[in-house]
Amino acid sequence: MPFIEGDGIGPELMASARKVADEAVKSVYKGSRQVVWWEIYAGEKGQKTYNTMLPHDTLNAIRFCKVALKGSLTTPVGGGFRSINVTIRQELDLYANIRPVKWIRGIPTNYKQPEKIDWVFFRENTEDVYAGIEWPYDSVEAKKLREFLEREFGVKIREDAGIGIKPISRYSTQRIMRKAVRYTIENGRKTVTIMHKGNIMKYTEGSFADWAYEVAKNEFREHCVTESEANEKYGGNVPEGKILVNDRIADNMMQQIITRPDSYDVVVAPNLNGDYITDEANALVGGIGVALGANVGDYMAVVEPIHGSAPKYAGKNIADPTSQIMAAAWLLNYIGWREASNLIEEAVKKAVSEKKVTQDLARYMEGVKPLTTTEFTNTVINNARKLNKAWES
Repeated sequence: MPFIEGDGIGPELMASARKVADEAVKSVYKGSRQVVWWEIYAGEKGQKTYNTMLPHDTLNAIRFCKVALKGSLTTPVGGGFRSINVTIRQELDLYANIRPVKWIRGIPTNYKQPEKIDWVFFRENTEDVYAGIEWPYDSVEAKKLREFLEREFGVKIREDAGIGIKPISRYSTQRIMRKAVRYTIENGRKTVTIMHKGNIMKYTEGSFADWAYEVAKNEFREHCVTESEANEKYGGNVPEGKILVNDRIADNMMQQIITRPDSYDVVVAPNLNGDYITDEANALVGGIGVALGANVGDYMAVVEPIHGSAPKYAGKNIADPTSQIMAAAWLLNYIGWREASNLIEEAVKKAVSEKKVTQDLARYMEGVKPLTTTEFTNTVINNARKLNKAWES
């Protein structure tokens, strides 16, 4: 299993996740299976070892093994090198960013109904504004583009305006929708919602919705019914055994996941909308400190926490490893080791329910003494041992 430690708090959290994963695998499979960890380099360690933030060897290692567990990497805002996370996704064609969002009972939240939240977001990972096609306002390229647009199409853009291009293709839209619908079928879920801003951006996000519907209607006809079909043919009801496919305008949906959380299930979104709504969604269940993101293609997966590298907490043994641990659990499930994955998830839930948490959560719990990163890791490991013994008996 290749792993990238990450920057900042990354090495501490990765060490925790590996220990928990090893214990779960050992407890469940009694030595018949084992994870052999293989460190590969990116970020600060990549620069130190290879003199580049993302070595070709790292990408080739992931191609060879098909999977990797990744820690958080630092990306400067406004300048410096391009995001390593984005580059990994694009180089390996990891076009689906899958983010499950479900409340772990006991995690403090300001939301009144967190128990109603059980969503899985499929965020398109390779296009939209994250494709990075843009020019500063005073560049030669921006000047040429302004002149071209005015000359050829009569479109005038202010001279002090930066310019960006937002590509969304049928090909990329339909493969993310295809993956989302398959996931919905395989996991017995009920609804796929297409999130978009097609009322304004008709030929990018509007087309995103149209192309996604094409997949549901043409490739999964026996499994799916659209919202309009349900209203017109079935009195607003979804026929037994069918998946409801609908769409929502992005800004409306941003508030509806708060006001009507149980109306949503699996959500498919373009890159930027998907980025916005998944962070909002995770805020409702306790924040991004306990959330994971799985970057998945047709043949490869790289799983990571979605929080940053938090360098100011590095080396202090106080950071919360939950997100990195849950990322390891997701990856074990992805390769088919579901028993070990389930054991990790239950062990984490037990720790939280007993209020044995690190400082990021303890500060919101009255009278709770925070655990260190090491103490929390050991608590989860001990829980895994106890739970597995109870299950075996």
